[in-house]
Amino acid sequence: CFLPRGYGIGVRLIDDFLARSAVKKCRSYSETADMIAQVAFKTYLGVTPSVSCSSAAGNEFSLILDKNPLVDFVEELPAERASLCYCNLLCGVIRGALEMVHLAAEVTFLQDRLKGDAVTEIGITFLRKPEERKHKR
Repeated sequence: CFLPRGYGIGVRLIDDFLARSAVKKCRSYSETADMIAQVAFKTYLGVTPSVSCSSAAGNEFSLILDKNPLVDFVEELPAERASLCYCNLLCGVIRGALEMVHLAAEVTFLQDRLKGDAVTEIGITFLRKPEERKHKR
């Protein structure tokens, strides 16, 4: 099974996050996305991405970073590394942390400032329907 870069960091980081933040259990996917943006990103990276829901089902969200501290000292990718997704580490961290709290998710980069996009955008798709999550205990 392929584990993305950062996955192991997320697996370990969730314990620290839960201990430091003393947050309550999120009741919805939108609460979870807000918690990732407003508490986790602020705590560990010093930035607060905006969150937008991109599906009627309420299980797909985008985290939009106007400023990405991971690329502060990267001006541009070399031509031979143009396909490199430099900050894909963040996707692995988010996925690993979510899996440790029993939330299966697909986390992908949608836009990247290093590739000329206006913002950095990370997409999170929760893989179970919200009603399935409520019934599983």
